[in-house]
Amino acid sequence: MFYRRKFYRVKCEFVEALNAHFNRTNLPNQLKHGARLVGRWMRDNQDDTFEIFAIWEYDSYDDYVKIETNIRNDQAHVQRVMDWYENHGGKEHVLSQYILEVRNEVLESTSN
Repeated sequence: MFYRRKFYRVKCEFVEALNAHFNRTNLPNQLKHGARLVGRWMRDNQDDTFEIFAIWEYDSYDDYVKIETNIRNDQAHVQRVMDWYENHGGKEHVLSQYILEVRNEVLESTSN
C-alpha cells in the first residue's frame, strides 16, 4: 500500500469554503478515479489558522501516479477547480490570502 497526506494551513475565515470545495469537488473526483480516503481532519491552531489534512490510500505508488494523472487530465474537474478559485478572487489571491501552506507528503509505515 501507498499512503499520502495532503495538508493545508488555512485562515479561519476560509475553512468553510475549503471544506465545501473538498466535499463537493475534490472528494468525488478522487473517489471516481480510484483514490481511497482514510480520513480527513482539522485542528484549530489558536492563531487564526486551522490545519486541515487528509490521508489517502492507494494500492501502490504507481497506482497513485496513474490516479493523479487521470485527475489532472479530467477537463471537467480542472474547470470546476478553476471556477472555484475565480469565485474566491483567483488562484493567486486564494494562495496568498487564505491558504497559507500546502503540503503533499508520502507516509511511511513504521510497523511490519
